[in-house]
Amino acid sequence: MQRKATFTRGALLAAALTALTVAVSPAAAQAPLRQVPESRQEMSLSFAGVVKKSAGAVVNVYGARVEKQPRNPFMDDPFFRRFFGDRGFGVPQERVQRSLGSGVVVDASGLVVTNNHVIEGMSEVKVAFADKREVEATILLRDPRTDLAVLKLKTAKDLVAIELADSDKVEIGDIVLAIGNPFGVGQTVTQGIVSALARTQIGVGDAQSFIQTDAAINPGNSGGALVDMQGRVIGINTAIFSRSGGSHGIGFAIPAAMVRVVVESAKSGATTVRRPWFGARLQALTADVADGLGLDRPAGSVVAGVVEKGPAAEGGLRRSDVILAVDGFAVDDPESFGYRFATRPLGGVATLTVLRSGKRVVLPVKLVPAPELRPREPVTLAGRTPLSGITVMNLSPALAEELAIDAGTEGVVVAEIEEGSTAARVGFQKGDIIQALNGEAMTRSRDVEAALKERKRSWEVTISRGGQSVTSVFPG
Repeated sequence: MQRKATFTRGALLAAALTALTVAVSPAAAQAPLRQVPESRQEMSLSFAGVVKKSAGAVVNVYGARVEKQPRNPFMDDPFFRRFFGDRGFGVPQERVQRSLGSGVVVDASGLVVTNNHVIEGMSEVKVAFADKREVEATILLRDPRTDLAVLKLKTAKDLVAIELADSDKVEIGDIVLAIGNPFGVGQTVTQGIVSALARTQIGVGDAQSFIQTDAAINPGNSGGALVDMQGRVIGINTAIFSRSGGSHGIGFAIPAAMVRVVVESAKSGATTVRRPWFGARLQALTADVADGLGLDRPAGSVVAGVVEKGPAAEGGLRRSDVILAVDGFAVDDPESFGYRFATRPLGGVATLTVLRSGKRVVLPVKLVPAPELRPREPVTLAGRTPLSGITVMNLSPALAEELAIDAGTEGVVVAEIEEGSTAARVGFQKGDIIQALNGEAMTRSRDVEAALKERKRSWEVTISRGGQSVTSVFPG
């Protein structure tokens, strides 16, 4: 008679784990152990130790600016003045615009990282700690391209700084904690896992490769920390996917590798982030093109154009090359390439894996900052024209890199737009490239200034936006 073997649930799990251990490769056996809890005692373990280590470095960030309301149009009407007196009719009213978010102390000297959209347009910034301390802060650096900003606390005493982890070692399924100030209720910790990696085209900044998590992230969490089980920051929470405005379990964090680049720029005293200049224009690889190249999937970035004498050209890159990887990291689209290239350290060399004529080649590209080939010559335009209220500058690789626009485009770039100005109302945007006015090519900021001095019954303006040229006619 055969004897039936009986196993407890714990024994079955132990046997399965033993079999799995035997099956793994030697390289995998050396990796950090990620295992399923085996007992009730292990299920009752707490994340309190991680929270105590990291929560003291997560702060609330408050921004404010004073806006003056327009003069009341009735103030000059004798009827209203007779019956109501002044009563504020002639006094411009002031309104305080406020913002609320989170931030992370990344250096004991008083450096705090937050999202750029948290403090965008704010003139006053305060940082509040979990222990109720409040400290005024100055804005050292804003970087709209990554949606990051660095603040400097005016008084730095007994600060707890948090370590930035190596976000390239994060894996899908890792347990994470999101710490921030959702809805302004106070510091809150939520728990989840890393749901996905290298998410692009999220609509927040560019040169991004977001970490996706199901840890609850809500309005007010922006700028807060996404931490691992060692209490290190793997990302800065920045966006959510939501139909209601609340958490649906799909949140996105900027990887620590990008955060480190922005922080190092601030430490160096720079007011803008210094990134490597690539010197080429990329486009996504479509399924049809991938099939024609013999690729099994449309993953990579196609070189659509190369700037003469730029790093890409000097490295041997050609039009129609398909970039597959940067320093061994696969890139699926132009956004993921931008992230990988932007996080490489200046002064070194990046190794690009490129598909050319059906063969893979490896090309070295120098990591150098974009040059300032000619002075910017900023000019703020005024008068009764559709361009009134914008500041234009001469386009150069350095400025194109700052504004994330194609340096190969000819024209004059819109660097700033005054809020509420004529140009803002008719739809001009920062980063637009003015190519022509009434059919005359614009090559320098002074050309635009001179052209606008003439009185015209109408203005024909040609701009380049997102690689597309558009011509519009406005009344004079």
